[in-house]
Amino acid sequence: MKNVKSLHAIAENIKYHLNSTKSFPLNPKLPLPEGVSESELFNFLETILVSDAPSREMADYCRQDFRRFVYTYGLVRELSGNCLELGANPYFTTILLQTFTSLKLTLANYFGSNHAHKLVQEVGYKDFKSEKQLSVKLESNHFNIEEDIFPYDNEQFDVVLFCEIIEHLLMDPIRVLKEIKRILKPNGVLILTTPNVSRLENVAKMVAGVNIYDPYSGYGPYGRHNREYNKHEIYLLLDYLGFSIDAMFSADVHENNANNYSSISNLEPLLKRREHDLGQYIFVRASNSREAQNKKPAFLYRSYPPNELEL
Repeated sequence: MKNVKSLHAIAENIKYHLNSTKSFPLNPKLPLPEGVSESELFNFLETILVSDAPSREMADYCRQDFRRFVYTYGLVRELSGNCLELGANPYFTTILLQTFTSLKLTLANYFGSNHAHKLVQEVGYKDFKSEKQLSVKLESNHFNIEEDIFPYDNEQFDVVLFCEIIEHLLMDPIRVLKEIKRILKPNGVLILTTPNVSRLENVAKMVAGVNIYDPYSGYGPYGRHNREYNKHEIYLLLDYLGFSIDAMFSADVHENNANNYSSISNLEPLLKRREHDLGQYIFVRASNSREAQNKKPAFLYRSYPPNELEL
């Protein structure tokens, strides 16, 4: 019954992607592990449960973000070495990478009122091959990513995952990315994923006169998206900081509701030239290839002294 339920969820996922965005290529092929089907991988990830998290919330998260986890895996599956995963909780990507890559993971969770301490959480899941029920205690450093010096040495990591974080930052993404750059080895790899402010749904909302901004959150200021980006802005930001883009694409992950706001067929003539920029999420792999510039780019900052801004 469980397999039937999972297959049904995947079928529904495919159906709404095809129905809502058939005019645009918003669904790149999923980079599945070799010899593993989509249903097998989904069945595996949906067994993950954090001890202090509601099981229904975990199941909904897995169903809604499954594609995002797999696209992220695809950016790192051929990499090796020491990898820092910032914002690891709720550990879907963590367990996926532990199971299907050779990366040696260090985990961190990135904001809170109690800074610079260790967080230990128990995570249960079924082993992919044996289906034996496992329980592991995952330890992470817990610190405020915007206020604290990261508790890691210079050039400690070959890979840093910075996924679904930049949109939550309140103050200074340059400072955060420079800390990531400090702990990355020369030519080390940054994996960045974030919601795409220029996604097709937002275009349709704006045409319909609907607000695109994130609501205020009961989880506080870090519980909402404080600043979203598009592909061009992410390119400009990373280039300014001395990263070279190795791969960048946008893709849908959740149900695409664009047609609920405006007729996509009517918008198609205007949007066709941007068809690869309209996915719900941006996925980037970049190399730490050169020195960062020292100011703040004016496209992202304002009301700073002129000598601090790069015009």
